Amino acid sequence: MVENSKIGRLGLIAAALVGLCSGRAVAEDAAPSHAELRPCFSVHGWRGWTSPEPSILYLRTANHDVYRIDLVAGSPDLQRADMHLISQSRGSDLVCSALDLELSLADTRGFREHLIAKAVTRLSTDEVAAIPRKFVP
Repeated sequence: MVENSKIGRLGLIAAALVGLCSGRAVAEDAAPSHAELRPCFSVHGWRGWTSPEPSILYLRTANHDVYRIDLVAGSPDLQRADMHLISQSRGSDLVCSALDLELSLADTRGFREHLIAKAVTRLSTDEVAAIPRKFVP
């Protein structure tokens, strides 16, 4: 009789483990996919940019998302009104990480300065609302 109660308890433990494992699989299915964690945007979809300081850019995309681009060494010229931000794409025009950006800053006379991105972050609605109004792209 003791043997049967041990077998019964082992069966309950096995059933509980199966239940936990199946619940975990459901939770993993509900987790965001890799693509959702690293949203991308098209270089051709930029609709505006601003720079609140020499090492930060804010970009607005065609679908109204705002991205923060952190720069390695930045440039004080980013705040000048006559400057243009240029991005070259080789192959795909999608930007999913800092490595996908090849940025230059150019003025109206043709002077160019290369910028190196170190991070690309899509901002939440609350983070965009926290940007001072004059720096919202």
